[in-house]
Amino acid sequence: MQKGDICVIRIEVIGLDPPCRKCNELFANVKQALEEMGFEAEVSKKWTLSQEIRTAYGLLLSPALAIEGVVVFQGKVFKPERIKDLLR
Repeated sequence: MQKGDICVIRIEVIGLDPPCRKCNELFANVKQALEEMGFEAEVSKKWTLSQEIRTAYGLLLSPALAIEGVVVFQGKVFKPERIKDLLR
């Protein structure tokens, strides 16, 4: 995805609906990591059991994180430092 000359990363935080504490924590950690790195990203929350997510990724453990359509982890809450490592 492009916004002007800036490449925007697409990130999905996949979890429960309504979001549990871990899902909210992962979402906040992603936002913090992006801010600290100065990256611009499209971050969205997705429901684990939605047809869209099941079709794209299959059944996932909550919470999960997908970057550019690839699930990078599931069933964990990574801290901002670990998320920054994944984005590098």
